[in-house]
Amino acid sequence: MGLTMLAGGAAAQRPADEVVLGIAVPPSSVDPHVLNASPNSQLAAHVFSRLVERDARFQPRPGLAREWRQVGEDAWEFRLVPGVLWHDGRPFTAEDVAFSLARAKAVPNGPGGFGGLLRMVARVEVTEPLVLRITTRRPHAQLPLELSTLSIVSRHAGQGATTEDYNSGRAAIGTGPYRLLSHLPNERTELVRNEHYFGPREPWARVTLKVLPQEAARAAALRSGAADLIEQVPAADLAAFRRDTRFGVFVTPGLRLMFLQLDLGHPQAPQVTDGLGRPLAANPFRDRRVRLALSHAIDRAALAERVLGGAAVPAGQWLPPGTPSFDPGIAPPRHDPALARRLLAEAGYPEGFRLLLLGPQGRYLGDLAMAQAVAGMWDAVGVATEVVTLPWAGYTARSMHLDFAARLASWTSLTGEASNPLSHVLGTYDPVLRRGSANLGRYSNPALDSLVEQAMATEAAPAREAMLRQALRLAAEDVPVIPLVRPLAAWAARRGLRYEPRMDERTLAMGLRPE
Repeated sequence: MGLTMLAGGAAAQRPADEVVLGIAVPPSSVDPHVLNASPNSQLAAHVFSRLVERDARFQPRPGLAREWRQVGEDAWEFRLVPGVLWHDGRPFTAEDVAFSLARAKAVPNGPGGFGGLLRMVARVEVTEPLVLRITTRRPHAQLPLELSTLSIVSRHAGQGATTEDYNSGRAAIGTGPYRLLSHLPNERTELVRNEHYFGPREPWARVTLKVLPQEAARAAALRSGAADLIEQVPAADLAAFRRDTRFGVFVTPGLRLMFLQLDLGHPQAPQVTDGLGRPLAANPFRDRRVRLALSHAIDRAALAERVLGGAAVPAGQWLPPGTPSFDPGIAPPRHDPALARRLLAEAGYPEGFRLLLLGPQGRYLGDLAMAQAVAGMWDAVGVATEVVTLPWAGYTARSMHLDFAARLASWTSLTGEASNPLSHVLGTYDPVLRRGSANLGRYSNPALDSLVEQAMATEAAPAREAMLRQALRLAAEDVPVIPLVRPLAAWAARRGLRYEPRMDERTLAMGLRPE
């Protein structure tokens, strides 16, 4: 395709082997271990590699480990790819993997850290230069899947390095397909091709990840040629891009669940009052009838179709149909305002109450509109709701300080099955066991914990899946969080490019190819 056929002048001025990717949310750091969040992992996937990688359909495939196998009830052996070089030319060895696992566990792990994913790792041994043995605290079938989330960093660059050393590039030495050239927080990250990458050669010599948090600005950047690909295509622009022959649209069902998390940890919920603004005597969310009422007050079909323009589907559980652990018997909760009002009255709130709903600005597709729509639906059953939204960094900080009554949240299963959200979002918070790392509502159900732990220790897949589905049903009945919708993952690119849409929603230069 000739340069004269590109969407706009800005694209025509770029060399044919350079691309600009318009991303919605900036990574908080180049350090791949400081926060387990999609924007950070998306950047890390370009610079660093993992023992086990995931394809666009979230299926595991070899990464730095060419093979792995169980060598005992509670031990795994990983054999590494020979001849891999770090960006600075030094050889990659098993010692780097051992260092990375130790570092990820040692980095201060508040909610969102990697400690929970590594909590079953008891011991890591380097048995040969390219062979690693990992012993778990008990049988743990999900270990390879969990390790697919963890970037491997170089020991020689990472020893004693701070997060700022990664942000500056000094310690950001990986084995990934791209090298870090520069990182300007909240604006852009510049990457150059790693000519010694152990995987397939990338077609792009230079990649720019340009932060475009406003939906209209992302769409405008693609139309003008300032970006070659954009993520989180606004619902209002999807149809227009599909009709315009200058662009291609790429869509897939995603693994992300949008849900509402309620404060269950405080005896008196913060930011919840009666109609006159007086604090309630008790936390209403601790009553299952109140949680059910708030759930039945929500019209999920309206959220998916009207608020998000058809770019989402109503959801009642963590994963979509066709994935492991999906339970076809769990349907999205029905919209029933009359039942919601009746449940509130039975719980002792016939006049309802008032609360603040915390939400992010521009992090997720239609997040502000979704929060406002939920507020209106709760208002309709007597729960007067004020929406407070913050930029992503402020929203995250406030959430991690447990400073909310209810918040609009999301989670993507990092293992592609249910044990991940059941352990990290709903598992009883325990910093010693590193369980419940994202359980900011502080829900606790020992029966659920026990069932999930038993499933994770079960090697036989059919038995493990049966236990996870049982745990999903238990969670659906108890309503620890309120599921809303599952957004479709959508990208748009200029003509002449194709993108392989990913279920994990990551925007990767490695998935962008010239036609």
